[in-house]
Amino acid sequence: MKIPLYQVDAFASRVFAGNPAAVCLLDHWLDDSILQAVAAENNLSETAFLVRNADGFDLRWFTPVMEVVLCGHATLASAFVLFASQKWPEECIRFQTRKSGVLTVTKRNDLLEMDFPARPSYPQTPPAGLNEALRIKPQEVLASTEDLLVVLDSERTVKAVQPDYFALERVACRGVIITARGEQSDFVSRFFAPRVGVPEDPVTGSAHCVLIPYWAGVLRKDDLHAFQVSKRGGELFCKHAGERVKISGKAVLYMEGTITIIKR
Repeated sequence: MKIPLYQVDAFASRVFAGNPAAVCLLDHWLDDSILQAVAAENNLSETAFLVRNADGFDLRWFTPVMEVVLCGHATLASAFVLFASQKWPEECIRFQTRKSGVLTVTKRNDLLEMDFPARPSYPQTPPAGLNEALRIKPQEVLASTEDLLVVLDSERTVKAVQPDYFALERVACRGVIITARGEQSDFVSRFFAPRVGVPEDPVTGSAHCVLIPYWAGVLRKDDLHAFQVSKRGGELFCKHAGERVKISGKAVLYMEGTITIIKR
């Protein structure tokens, strides 16, 4: 069995930046154990699997250890592959997902715009071990559907955080977003999710489903410019649209190949 494989740097305009994602094009769904094994072998924060349907594509995402509900950068990478390598003829691609409904990606000049669900946040008492794991004292802690949102005092503080990943894995949440006002953007962030096999994600689209509504409210504006200030870094152009958010970015192809699985 042979599976076309692409590795794409998402939210980047050059290779070796942004967030690398693997994209696998399938003729039909394989057993989940095979999908998980492929994602583990790729050893990237996410591998996206696509199967053609009547309206577009079915889409699923796997980290090296589990399937996830929503992933932004691997969706962006998937759309990039379909537009650039598969010559998708329309301006918009429709993705049917199992747990996050229908997602669309629209090509707008050199940007790809994702239409994702907004994830509002609400104040929460910091869960046990959070401050110790992050080694900081937050200004504010909020909860969302899956992740904690931790607001800090400055971009410099966000960049300086060095979590204890072993301790962070024991905090009761999928992942932790840390954020602050940006020096050259509206806001900056980083994202840690050791519980799902991703100690620090370089650029995280799903985290911006939480970040965009929060900062739109704080800054009283709907169009936002963001940077995820991980080591690789990534730039995002964001828009708050009520119950939806628009997340736009660029992507570049790093690698194209074929996975060969020999059944014995």
